[in-house]
Amino acid sequence: MGLLSVGSKPVMCKKSIMSGLQTRTFANVESNTPRQQPTPSRQRTPVSFDTANLTIRNGPVFNGKSFGAKSNVSGEAVFTTSLVGYPESLTDPSYRGQILVFTQPLIGNYGVPSSARDENGLLKYFESPNIQAVGVVVADVATNYSHWTAVESLSEWCAREGVPAITGVDTRAIVTYLREQGSTLAKITIGEEYDEEQDEAFVDPEQINLVRKVSTKQPFHVSSGTGDMHVALIDCGVKENILRSLVGRAHHFDGVFISNGPGDPTHCVNTVHTLRTLFQTSQLPIFGICLGHQLVALAAGARTIKLKYGNRAHNIPCLDLTTGRVHITSQNHGYAVDAQTLPSDFKEFFVNLNDSSNEGIIHQSRPIFSTQFHPEARGGPLDSSYLFDNYLESVKRYKDTQTVLQPNRDNRPNPLLVDLLAKERVGVVPTLGMENMARANAAIGANAEPEARAAAAA
Repeated sequence: MGLLSVGSKPVMCKKSIMSGLQTRTFANVESNTPRQQPTPSRQRTPVSFDTANLTIRNGPVFNGKSFGAKSNVSGEAVFTTSLVGYPESLTDPSYRGQILVFTQPLIGNYGVPSSARDENGLLKYFESPNIQAVGVVVADVATNYSHWTAVESLSEWCAREGVPAITGVDTRAIVTYLREQGSTLAKITIGEEYDEEQDEAFVDPEQINLVRKVSTKQPFHVSSGTGDMHVALIDCGVKENILRSLVGRAHHFDGVFISNGPGDPTHCVNTVHTLRTLFQTSQLPIFGICLGHQLVALAAGARTIKLKYGNRAHNIPCLDLTTGRVHITSQNHGYAVDAQTLPSDFKEFFVNLNDSSNEGIIHQSRPIFSTQFHPEARGGPLDSSYLFDNYLESVKRYKDTQTVLQPNRDNRPNPLLVDLLAKERVGVVPTLGMENMARANAAIGANAEPEARAAAAA
């Protein structure tokens, strides 16, 4: 299966408050910023057990104890009600730039698994190679762990990845505040007392094109090993289990898939333009998930909205409007599609039974559909995994039609090209914690005595 990344430019977004929601529309497009190169390797640092603070901007300060890296970070504070799957959640690229608060009281009791890969070269236990959240907040961290796949503790993992983590705080009070006030900016400081004068030092990930940081900079290829169909996947920060769900069902096929990803969908101007061109010039089957769902809607002419505190859980009920069936779904998003702005050739596919927000759209006559939730759900329920089968059935019908119209057509990728392409994401920028570590190490190196630098080089 060939995978393709399409870049996008950051935009400034116009906002208007509508019943607690923010309408997202395209505005002025800024020029591209230089892409950063990833740090060459991860460095293990000692686990910090210093005092720590979680500071909510214009809100309360929560005091606790550090159990991760000794690094101060800022980001958007969000919460998840998922009971299990913290390794998958923390490595989900959709959490890029966010401080993740777990409502489950005890986190870390089954440790952290290895970075083993399956027969397709995909990570078995993670959704990306690194922790994507910039910070971790839990009520109680397990200092001892037990699981047959575990190779290290959550504390050791966070420290190795340069991600600060805080425990011993009242996560119930934090979540209550976020539910009432909405997702907001926050920062974690390690070993320092809270300083009110530093309140302006908050970083707003909404203003950053996070998709550019988590998506591949060059095409890469994943083969299923069996089959005769081919897909182009637009990587906006794709989860490993989405790749696995596609590879495990089909092989080399004709279709386009738009992945999940972090941040504001209106930043992805180029990707939306590419999709709109596909709608106008091609009959290819198209399937989008999470951010991919929002990009499909934007390409169709709809708008997106900023939710008050988003949906992040493994147990959210969604109604299939075409069948009347209810599915329990896994979700992780802070934006949604405004169904009232859908054009006439699209209709609602799924609706959230908790907050009535849109959870999917489908074209009236063409094989184009998308879902806000994650059908591949890792972790979480697999109620809606059949949507991958539905998509591949439409791809097969398209391929069969093309075979009749063009009997000599061969859509298989060139074997030489497949050999030359990378087998995983290329040039993905590391997490903020890793960037901080790289800058700190560079500063240490720059300030070292010449003899010390020479010794280090030797």
